[in-house]
Amino acid sequence: MEGAWEIAFVLFQVWLSIVVGLIVLPAMFGVSLGFTDIYIKVLVKTLEWATLRIQRGQKEQPTLPSQSANGIIEKDDGSMEEEIGELRRSHPKNLAGGDFTMCDAFYFCKKGIENIVEDQVTQRFTSEELASWNLLTRTNNNFRYISVRLTIIWGLGVFIRYCILLPLRITLAVIGLSWLVIGTTLVGLLPSCNAKNWLSDLVHITCYRICARGLSATIRYHNKENRPKKGGICVANHTSPIDIVILANDGCYAMVGQVHGGLMGVIQRSIVRSCPHVWFERSEMKDRHAVAKRLKDHIADKTKLPILIFPEGTCINNTSVMMFKKGSFEIGGTIYPVAIKYDPQFGDAFWNSAKYNMVSYLLRMMTSWAIVCNVWYLPPMTRQDGEDAVQFANRVKSAIAHQGGLVDLSWDGGLKREKVKESFKEEQQKMYSTICACGDGSLIKKA
Repeated sequence: MEGAWEIAFVLFQVWLSIVVGLIVLPAMFGVSLGFTDIYIKVLVKTLEWATLRIQRGQKEQPTLPSQSANGIIEKDDGSMEEEIGELRRSHPKNLAGGDFTMCDAFYFCKKGIENIVEDQVTQRFTSEELASWNLLTRTNNNFRYISVRLTIIWGLGVFIRYCILLPLRITLAVIGLSWLVIGTTLVGLLPSCNAKNWLSDLVHITCYRICARGLSATIRYHNKENRPKKGGICVANHTSPIDIVILANDGCYAMVGQVHGGLMGVIQRSIVRSCPHVWFERSEMKDRHAVAKRLKDHIADKTKLPILIFPEGTCINNTSVMMFKKGSFEIGGTIYPVAIKYDPQFGDAFWNSAKYNMVSYLLRMMTSWAIVCNVWYLPPMTRQDGEDAVQFANRVKSAIAHQGGLVDLSWDGGLKREKVKESFKEEQQKMYSTICACGDGSLIKKA
């Protein structure tokens, strides 16, 4: 029995030496030995071969009609005024009487059915559909053709992901988080000075680099000259909790969030000792003025790290950008927009919090092939004269959506858990009332 324990201990030492020597130390110094690049190239070739096999098999089988490129159904992009105006022109008899016409009901029935079948909001909280299967069981819903060779490759992939990559990634995650807690705690004992700030930045960025290696992350940063500077606010679209790891892998940020308990609480209490992160109690989060004051005080000090904020307030599935909360844009200061776009071919980074808890989500991430993404730093933006916070937020959101190739939506991501606000309904009602007041179609003609 003692001999078995000795062998296990030797194997553990060898495993740890390989991990530390070939992954952790290069990550700490920001050096890549090229293993991840080779792995990604082999993976791309394998997925291309699998795609060709699936396409060849599908040609030999009866196929179903393909759905619209925009979704399940095709929708008209016209406004309410345009579509109702077209209906009234096609039924001229209904115009006699002016205010309300029966044909208007067809417009609302049509829109209601369209949104029951496929609305713009709900589909943003489900995983992004793939153009081809990436050999993960969780993504094969739309790809039914499986050959013998494809099954063998899939089985080999399961072995690699669960028996090699998963233990390796768990080891790296433990090392990275341990280094973060221990390192920031020790740095926090030092008096405030430039050396303390430098050491704090070093500990943070080293930890996040190790964690990024633990996800086999390949990150391409564009326009680095626009990276957020101290005393500013960095805002980005939000797909996953690992967005923080992706961004902090290239620079340090002050985090903003609610105080937690458990392991997350231990991490929060340790990192705040070395760096002025902004944590709020649950009661404070509801006090907008208190939150705004603490954020203003932070950005007023140009020696403090830029604040990292995700204004959507929830995770969106890597296809769209939804409404930005205006709070981040009311406090003043320079806004540094950042666009993040993941490649779903290697793994789905989206966190569907309604379906998976944090542990389940991290397990899915650690058993995916890799995390591949692009990060674009956009030029800094400031609030223009005569522009309110909502308009400024929409302008920043549109810039991020355009750069990341994402759909720009005006809907609130809070609809993931809440009902539509009455103000949205009233807005539609007012719009229709205006149309009824112009029964002769003058509003349509002006438009």
